[in-house]
Amino acid sequence: MRSTATGIAVLFLVAALTGTALAQGGTLRIGMTASDIPYTGGQADNGFEGLRFVGYQIYEPLINWDLTHGDRLAAPTPGLAESWSVNKATPTLWTFKLRNGVQFHDGSPFNADAVVFTFESVKNKDAPQFDRVGASNTGFRLSLIKSVRKIDDYTVEFESVKPSSFVPYQLLYLLMVSPANWAKVGKDWRKYAESPSGTGPFRVTRFVPRERLELEVNKAYWNPKRMPKIDKLVLLPMPEPTTRLAALRSGQVDWVEVPPPDSITALKGQGFQIVTGPYPHNWGHTLRLDKAPWDNKLLRKAANYAIDRVGICKNLLNDTCVPGTGVTYKGHPWFGNPKETYEYNPEKAKALIKQAGYGDGRRPPRAVHLISTSGSGQMLPLAMNELIQKNLKDVGLDVDVQPVEWNTLLTRWRAGFHTPENEGLNAWNISLAFPDPSSAFQRFFHSKSVVPTSVNTMPYINPEADATIEAAEKTFDVKEQDRLLGKLHEIIVDDAPWIFIVHDLNPRAMSAKVKGFVQPQSWFVDLTSVSVTK
Repeated sequence: MRSTATGIAVLFLVAALTGTALAQGGTLRIGMTASDIPYTGGQADNGFEGLRFVGYQIYEPLINWDLTHGDRLAAPTPGLAESWSVNKATPTLWTFKLRNGVQFHDGSPFNADAVVFTFESVKNKDAPQFDRVGASNTGFRLSLIKSVRKIDDYTVEFESVKPSSFVPYQLLYLLMVSPANWAKVGKDWRKYAESPSGTGPFRVTRFVPRERLELEVNKAYWNPKRMPKIDKLVLLPMPEPTTRLAALRSGQVDWVEVPPPDSITALKGQGFQIVTGPYPHNWGHTLRLDKAPWDNKLLRKAANYAIDRVGICKNLLNDTCVPGTGVTYKGHPWFGNPKETYEYNPEKAKALIKQAGYGDGRRPPRAVHLISTSGSGQMLPLAMNELIQKNLKDVGLDVDVQPVEWNTLLTRWRAGFHTPENEGLNAWNISLAFPDPSSAFQRFFHSKSVVPTSVNTMPYINPEADATIEAAEKTFDVKEQDRLLGKLHEIIVDDAPWIFIVHDLNPRAMSAKVKGFVQPQSWFVDLTSVSVTK
C-alpha cells in the first residue's frame, strides 16, 4: 500500500459459526467511554473512539482499514476507492479510481463530486460547505494534501504539498459526506449531524445527545459481503468505569469498553468474555519543550526514569497494558535500537535532576499537566495520573494534574500551548496512535507540523529527525521505510520529548451472547461481523 494500491483486492471477513447455527440479528448495545455522542456530521470527534463507533460505521473513507485479523497489524485496503496510484513523472499527483454504484443513505450517488465536496468541507475555509467542527477533527490529519480535482465522475486526482509515500495514509481518516443531504437540510452542518448520510453499513435512526445513538442496518449497502449481521446498534456514552460495569452486569449493554481492571477476574467467572490484544497505542505525557521545566533534556529523561510502569500495568491495570519506553513498543518494525531504556530507576532520576543543576535542595519549576477524566484510549486516567504524580514527586519533580472532559482536552491540545487558555500548561496527557508513518511520526515530530499545520504542539524541532522523516517519505520500499523509521525512533527516544508510560492492550468485556467479533490490532473495529444470539 505504501507504494501503489492498484489492483489490490478487498479482504473480507466471513464470520464462522461454531457448533450449532446461531440466530442472526438482534441488537448490539455498547457502553462507550465517551461522555457524549461523537459528532455525527461526518468527521467524528471524541478521538478514535468517535471514529471507531460512529465515524466508520455511518461513513467510509476512500481507503479503509482491514480489521478482519487479530494476528497482525491492521493494514489499509480499498474502500470507496477501488485503486490508487502515484504519478511517477509528477509524484505530487495521486489518481484515485472510485467505486461505481455506491449510494449515500439519502439515496444520492457517491461520485467524484462528493469527494471534492468532502475535502473542501474540511480544508477550504472559504468553501460554502466548510464544516468548522469537521475541519477541527480531521483537517490536521490531512496536512500533506493540498487539493483535489475531479477528472471524471469516478476519478479524482489529489495533489500533495510535496512528494510523499505517506499521502494514502492520511486519506484513511477523511470520511465521505453527502452533498445532496447537506443541501437538503438547508446547508447547515448542525442539521446535517441531526440527519446524517454516509455510505457506511449502518444508518442513524435516533439521536439523543449525551444519552444514546441508535443505528440500523443500511440495507442498500454496496458491499453484500460486509452486510451487518445485527439488526440494530445502540451506542451509549458511559464515561465512568463503574457505570459501564454495572450496565454490563445488569444486561443494559452487551459490550463495554475498558472494564475496571479489578473486575476482570470476576467477569470471567460470571461468563463474560474479556478480549485484549496489542495495538498501536501510546499513553503518556506530551511535554512543552519551549518552557521550563521540560525545556531541559536532563529533566525530561529524569521524569522517564521516575515512572514505575510495571507497577502501573500489574498492580493498577491488572496486566491490561504493557510498559512503554518509546513511541512504539519493542518488536514493532519501527522500534529500532534506542540507547535509552526507561526502566523504573528513581536513583538515576535523582542523579539526572542534580546533573541538570537542581541539587542541594533546589527544585525544578513546578509543572502543570492537563489530563482527562475518561476518553478514547485513556484507560483509567485519574488513578494512573495519581500514581505518576507520586512517582515524579518522589524524585523531586512537582507536577500538578488538572482534569478536564476528554473532548475539551482534545480541543485544547489541537490549539497548542500558545493560547491564553493553555499558556500556563507544561504538558498534556493524551492517548496517541501510531497506525501509520504519518500518524506516528510526521504530524508529531516534523518541524513543519507545528500547530496549526498539524499537532506538533511541543514543538519538537530536530533537523536530524526532519531529515529522517523526509527520507522515509521519499521511499516506497517498505523495508527501507521501516529501517528509517526505526532510526527516527532512536532519535526521539533519546530526546525524550514525551514521558513515555504505557501501551494499552485494548480490553473489552462482552456478554456471552456476542459472537463473531475479531479483536484487531487497531484502534478501530469491524462491527459487521458481530452477531448477538437471541
